[in-house]
Amino acid sequence: MLASCGPALCTALRRAAPGGLASFHCSVQRRRGARVAVVLSGCGVYDGTEIHEASAILVHLSRGGAEVQMYAPDVPQMHVIDHSKGQPAEAESRNVLVESARIARGKIASLAKLTTADHDAVIFPGGFGAAKNLSTFAVDGKDCKVNREVERVLKDFHKAGKPIGLCCISPVLAAKVLSGAEVTVGHEEEEGGKWPYAGTAGAIKELGGKHCVKEVTEAHVDTKNKVVTTPAFMCETELHNIFDGIGAMVKNVLKLTGK
Repeated sequence: MLASCGPALCTALRRAAPGGLASFHCSVQRRRGARVAVVLSGCGVYDGTEIHEASAILVHLSRGGAEVQMYAPDVPQMHVIDHSKGQPAEAESRNVLVESARIARGKIASLAKLTTADHDAVIFPGGFGAAKNLSTFAVDGKDCKVNREVERVLKDFHKAGKPIGLCCISPVLAAKVLSGAEVTVGHEEEEGGKWPYAGTAGAIKELGGKHCVKEVTEAHVDTKNKVVTTPAFMCETELHNIFDGIGAMVKNVLKLTGK
């Protein structure tokens, strides 16, 4: 084959690949993508993970070439909500890990097994599960407690200098655990119902965090703490806007990994 390439090209190829064309092809290796952990909080917006947000995160991570592993705490949910009625389902209980496995298609592990050694970044989707199962924010507000394993993961990744992504209501976790962290949940005024959870911005400040106003299609990057956040469903808007905002968050998380 080399003989048919012409003298100049033949010489160049031999210099680039002394072992022949086979070694030339093998020397071009695909760059390994970032290893990203995604922490779920159940399945369903009112008592677990917001499914659209989780799916958007997974799509953007896939496009970014990331290797993904999903986790959830092996604990009971705060309660179960009948999503067709928006009301608690009395006398019913569910496990956060078991419910999260629905989104993960069964490929999920207990949050207790998540370590910084195995991952380059961690991302927390939103949904009320972040405020009910990963913390007690939905009940206790600024006086909330964070699940022990969630707190450990946040502190470990922060200490290791590895990026943390959060969206929707989950930025309250970073505000509580990482004092002084800059996060966004969107705007600070309801603006006629466009931002129905705008009061969360005030709670973030009370938790010790700094709130930064952003549009739903944007992400805020706290470069010092490597915390990246986006409003997602904190805003009443079209789904594609939420998808784009989550894309901005994921893109910045991956950028911060350096992979």
